[in-house]
Amino acid sequence: MTQSNQPIEEAPEAVQLAVDLIYLLETNEIDPETALEAIHIVKTDLERKMTSLNQEKTPQK
Repeated sequence: MTQSNQPIEEAPEAVQLAVDLIYLLETNEIDPETALEAIHIVKTDLERKMTSLNQEKTPQK
């Protein structure tokens, strides 16, 4: 992985969010296995929401 000296404020929004989440997990001393399980739950939930939103946008025949 390459490192950059780019300020976090200039990084893509997803990178900024990832940094914030890592900070939150580390400062609260969350077990990495527990964090990964929680991230999987969040990912599944967000994927379902995206699918639902996409279905709402698709015209019904």
